[in-house]
Amino acid sequence: MHGVKRLFAWMIPRFDASRCRVALVSLRKKDLSEETLDALGIDITYLQRGKFDPRTLADLLKVIDAKKVDVLHLHGYGATTFGRLAAALRGIPVVLHEHANLTSTPWFQKVADTILEPFTDIAIAVSKSTAEFVMTARRVRPSRVRVVYLGAPLDEFGKPATADERASARRELGAGSDDVVMGTVTRLHDSKGNEYLVDAARLVLAVRPQARFYLFGEGPLLGLLQAQAAQAGLGDRFVFGGFVKDVRRVLGAFDVSVFPSLWEGTPLTVFEAMGAGRAIVSTDADGLCEVLTKDVDALMVPRRDARALAEAITYLIDHPDARARLGQASRATAEAFDIQTFVRKMERLYEILHRESRARRRRIAEEVDLGFLGRERP
Repeated sequence: MHGVKRLFAWMIPRFDASRCRVALVSLRKKDLSEETLDALGIDITYLQRGKFDPRTLADLLKVIDAKKVDVLHLHGYGATTFGRLAAALRGIPVVLHEHANLTSTPWFQKVADTILEPFTDIAIAVSKSTAEFVMTARRVRPSRVRVVYLGAPLDEFGKPATADERASARRELGAGSDDVVMGTVTRLHDSKGNEYLVDAARLVLAVRPQARFYLFGEGPLLGLLQAQAAQAGLGDRFVFGGFVKDVRRVLGAFDVSVFPSLWEGTPLTVFEAMGAGRAIVSTDADGLCEVLTKDVDALMVPRRDARALAEAITYLIDHPDARARLGQASRATAEAFDIQTFVRKMERLYEILHRESRARRRRIAEEVDLGFLGRERP
């Protein structure tokens, strides 16, 4: 369960059923990572269409009509293209939700975004740099773009691990009682900068052999990262843990959560680490800078600088008091990023869109006070 699918698993069951009935539509076919969504009882329809299949529009319109949909909340290029077409045909309001932090889009997406922009009531971006991407690359007028930070379920991740749970989780990882465990749960993609974590681990282990590194996640760079770690001679001090289902349990085994990202929207994993009260070392990637504060709830280093990353990790190995202080601070910061807060904001936004979109000809963002979407609790 990565990215937006994990977000769905957190947010959809938390909507107030007396106010909103939320259903999920996937343009693609079901995959194994969606079993958790089914187990949560989420209403899911799979259209089983390819990327450019024009039949997607007719299928989506059938779902909209059958479920009497009032608001479309769209994630991803395909969804925002076919979804806005459907919204234009049915006259229903749209939330375009962008999670990426890129510099451009394919030419055909630019064409689609330009044509469909008038049918966008509001665009939500997960960070300021993502908002810039929405305005420039995705062609949404600035007056309709809002930054709305996500979060993690604090009722889940904010529950402290007991001493027994922590000891058990560390035994499962093969970490000894004297080991200092550095870890990250991530996607193995270019943006995550994990090659710099491998380089940093080599530098740290040369001077602090009690360190252990754990990299959990899947992705196309797995083979390259494994080869890099093997060439560096890291052995069993750098462990590739693969897919992890119980992220909270793994975080409970960590002493330090590391985010070596090169660019980010805002990763859900940082909200999890904050909720769990982990000491954090991160780069100064845009999305991370917006939710973390340097030297308050995280040690922050420049991107693409393995030596600086290693120095910050070594400092925390040597200073358990600093680890404790940063962990307490990150947990305090997490209070502003509870997924419940995000869900309450969406409930209020959906009601405004349902009531006002047609009457105001989609000029909701320009004419209605949406200040509640900001960082503060609504």
